[in-house]
Amino acid sequence: MITFKMIIIIKTKEYKLHIMKKYMLIALTFFVATFSFAQKKELRTAEKALKNNNYAEAKATLNQLDGLLSSMDDKMKSQYYLLKAQALFAGGAGTNTDITEAIAHLKLVGSDNASEAAELQNTMESAILTNANNSYQNRNFDLATEKFLNLYKLKPQDTAYLYYAASSAVSAQNMDKALTHYLKLKEMGYTGVEKQYFAINKETGEEEIMDKAQRDLLLKSGAYIKPGERMTSSRLPEITQNIAIIYLQKKETDKALKAIKEARAVNPDNVELIITEANLYLDLEDSEKFTQLMKDAVAKQPNNAALHYNIGVMNMQNSKPEDARASFEKALELDPTMADAALNISTTYIDQGNALIEEMNKLGTSAADNKKYDELRNEKTTYFEKGAKVLEQYIKSNPESNVNIYEQLKNIYNALGDVEKSKAIKAKIEAMQN
Repeated sequence: MITFKMIIIIKTKEYKLHIMKKYMLIALTFFVATFSFAQKKELRTAEKALKNNNYAEAKATLNQLDGLLSSMDDKMKSQYYLLKAQALFAGGAGTNTDITEAIAHLKLVGSDNASEAAELQNTMESAILTNANNSYQNRNFDLATEKFLNLYKLKPQDTAYLYYAASSAVSAQNMDKALTHYLKLKEMGYTGVEKQYFAINKETGEEEIMDKAQRDLLLKSGAYIKPGERMTSSRLPEITQNIAIIYLQKKETDKALKAIKEARAVNPDNVELIITEANLYLDLEDSEKFTQLMKDAVAKQPNNAALHYNIGVMNMQNSKPEDARASFEKALELDPTMADAALNISTTYIDQGNALIEEMNKLGTSAADNKKYDELRNEKTTYFEKGAKVLEQYIKSNPESNVNIYEQLKNIYNALGDVEKSKAIKAKIEAMQN
């Protein structure tokens, strides 16, 4: 009998334990259901606030759920991320930081809200693009950079947005940020080459670029004629060129030279790249290499006045007055308004005349020295007269010449001892300054 009682007692304890576990399971299930209901309620509250454009309330409500994400199922998480993105975006009124965070949340929206997420993405892209363009037009380049970068984060397949972010950073003189974006573009092999569709507006006679569907529709209306299509130029040479220029500014010459050589290998006939490489060698004080590259550029663009002018400057600095004059004269021939070219032609003559003065001062008082002195003085006067004639001819063709032209001409007249002409030029200068 004792053994039998013991067995009954043991079985009774096991039975009580089983019942207790069952009660705990029921209680836990009830707790989870209540917890889930509370989360759904918060999401509905946030959703209602968003419908009323009360973004601050929606954001505050959703913030209460931030620490509870691990307990949500996938469907609820998807809804949370969508609502949080909407609240942060705030119909386009969110701060740039909020919008960056909104984009991050939008990327986490699941398949349950895929259509709503796609609609929000389109809305965000349109609003951010408008704000980015407005920021750029208003010369707020730093803000434009961040907005274009957000657009790239929103639609990374549209790499042009990263290109615009880099360009805006250059305009903002934020070269480190620009370099980061340009290097990424180069690493991705971005070229920006795309097909453009265009047609001529019959009313204005102007060519207009548009997407194919719009163009075809306008052609059918009869308002547009002469349709066409073409591929745009690659942006890769520009990107590599800017990388080189930024490296040059950062005094990282080796990286700059490597970048520009890579760019020229891709586009050897691009004159801007040749000039950029020339400027790199100018910074390295290699005037011979600079001059040769500039001549290469002139060979490709013989009618570019600026190229001839720059070669003239280098020859002038290297004490080659005849070569410098030839380049300046060509520049002035191509661009008759180029005041600096005229001024420098005149200066080459003055420099040669001044060099003779130094030689004259070294002479003694012998008959031979006196004779040599007179010869050098006449030669000096000839140089000064030629310097004056260049400026006189320039003023005749450009009556509204800048004051530097007149100042130099006045100084030449003074050196020649022509008091009357010097007074006339002085009066002209005073009239210009009043």
